Amino acid sequence: MNDLKEHDLAATDSADRPALPAEALAEALAATQAELEALRAELEETNRGVLALYAELDAQADDLRQATELKSRFLAYMSHEFRTPIGAIQSIARILQDRVDGPLTDEQEKQVRFIQTTSAEFADMVNDLLDLAKVEAGRIDVSPAWFEMVDVFSALRGMFKPVITNPDVLLIFEEPQDVPKLFSDDRKLAQILRNFISNALKFTLHGEIRVSAKRISDTSVQFAVADTGIGIAPEFHHAIFRDYSQIDSPIQKRLRGTGLGLSLSKRLAELLGGDVSMESEAQKGSTFYVTIPIRVAAPPCADSAESPSS
Repeated sequence: MNDLKEHDLAATDSADRPALPAEALAEALAATQAELEALRAELEETNRGVLALYAELDAQADDLRQATELKSRFLAYMSHEFRTPIGAIQSIARILQDRVDGPLTDEQEKQVRFIQTTSAEFADMVNDLLDLAKVEAGRIDVSPAWFEMVDVFSALRGMFKPVITNPDVLLIFEEPQDVPKLFSDDRKLAQILRNFISNALKFTLHGEIRVSAKRISDTSVQFAVADTGIGIAPEFHHAIFRDYSQIDSPIQKRLRGTGLGLSLSKRLAELLGGDVSMESEAQKGSTFYVTIPIRVAAPPCADSAESPSS
């Protein structure tokens, strides 16, 4: 009996509760659909904005590539055109220095030496610009071959012997430590070391410049050029391998240069599969390092051109 009463009460409550009108359901559904449409429209607008942004970035990247290519072409063209007059100036200076047309007075000899020094500096600047343009344009290829490091050191020693005019500075080449034959591009490696040594000579007024090489792993060799020069303050370390970077010092103000030597060295080291680094402290000298693999990656034809034992 009680069960029947509870059933009747539940039925009465259900009947008394007002049903949700169909119009209200339709309005709620329409509102939800409108909200979804608004969200879809907003999403589509956002997607269009993202696509427009990507298109703008692509256009800017194309403009940047074109500007870089034009800059590289200009540098390559101008550097190439500069070489002819520089060569002529150097040849004339050599003729005058050899006194082919007669003796020179002391003042004339001084001026001829100035011409030779200046033209050599100019030639170095032009070569740096030309090499940088080639690297940026991707026109420098690695030509690896097997070579002994002692031969590279010997060539560098002979190259710098006539240009070291400061008797207070010694250039020392240490015996390579456990360095095997290398399969790499010896000319590019020599160019990196030449840039390091040239910089050390500029900023070392007394003491020594020590060039060394040692094997640091089964696959890599590290070269170091250490000097007792003016050193580099910590605030300049981050920018030392950037293009056109130069040290703010009294010596730098008396020297000419493009500030490209270290930047070019970094890029050449990367072409050889290696990297560069440095340690320095103001007034306590600097050490510049280049680390390269013992065997650079090369096409099979170049790799098999010569064996280590040959």
